[in-house]
Amino acid sequence: MIQRIFALLGPAARIVPVFVIGLVALASESAAARPEIGIWYDDSGQGAVEVYICADNPNRLCGRIIWLKEPLNAEGVAKHDRYNPDAANQGRPICGLPILWGLGLMSDGTFDGGKIYDPKTGKTYSVALKLAQSDKLVVTGYLGVKMLGKSFTWTKAPADLPRCEGAPPPPA
Repeated sequence: MIQRIFALLGPAARIVPVFVIGLVALASESAAARPEIGIWYDDSGQGAVEVYICADNPNRLCGRIIWLKEPLNAEGVAKHDRYNPDAANQGRPICGLPILWGLGLMSDGTFDGGKIYDPKTGKTYSVALKLAQSDKLVVTGYLGVKMLGKSFTWTKAPADLPRCEGAPPPPA
C-alpha cells in the first residue's frame, strides 16, 4: 500500500520526508547538539544575548539580552528601550528584552529568516546566524538582501554569566 502511495506521488515522495525531517531537526536536538544555543557577548562586549529555542515554535531560535556591562544610565536608573518607534514600548527595560526571533535552521546548518531588534537605534532587521568557530557566532543583519547586510561577530560567554536584574531565568 505505502509503495503505491509513493509511486503515485512520484519525485515528491522523496522530497516530503526530507522536508519533514528538516523541520523537526531543531526541536529534536539537544542544546548541546546546537552550539548556537547559549550566551553570547555582542560585538561591543557591552551586552550579552541568550540564544534559545523559541517557546512558541520549537523549530526556531530566539534571543534576549540577559547581561549589560552598564545596566544603569547616567541617572542611576535601569536602561530602557527609549528608541523604540512604538511609544508604548519605550518603557521596557533593556535587560530581558527579546531581540532575536524566528530564526529557522537552513539546509546548510546556518539559521536565517528571523528578525533582530537593535535597542540602540530602535530598528528591526532581518537576521542570519552562522557559527564561525565553537566560540564565534557571526550575526548578519540585513534589509532585503543578505549580501548587502552588516555582519558582527559575537563571542561565547560563560554559561554562568550573572544575569542583570529583570532578566528571566534560563529557558527550561
